[in-house]
Amino acid sequence: GQPGFRTRTMEISLAALASGAPCVVLQGRLDTPGVDRIENAFSAAVSNAARSVAVDLTAVSFLSSMGVRMIIAAAKTQRAQGRKLVMFGAQPIVLQTLKMVGLDQIIPIAPDSDHAQALLGA
Repeated sequence: GQPGFRTRTMEISLAALASGAPCVVLQGRLDTPGVDRIENAFSAAVSNAARSVAVDLTAVSFLSSMGVRMIIAAAKTQRAQGRKLVMFGAQPIVLQTLKMVGLDQIIPIAPDSDHAQALLGA
């Protein structure tokens, strides 16, 4: 690689909101390599949760159409099981992408974890 150039790999971890609702924390770039790296873990984390899930986008620096597709697929799985998927903490550039593709019309996007908790009804 070039000096001073570092790629941020995509990381995924599980946490919980104050209410105990499961929260999937994403960090890095949700571009094609990032999605390839975490998609299976993300899908499993969402579908294995026994209740509605929050997705923390605070540390996501970039969102591609692949990332959007991954989130939509997870939200559909949740809806089919009578549960919700709520996102929160999107940075302006990520929020812009979410709104541009109309994702905010399908999946609730909260500014922070407190609002996400309220949206989950947790």
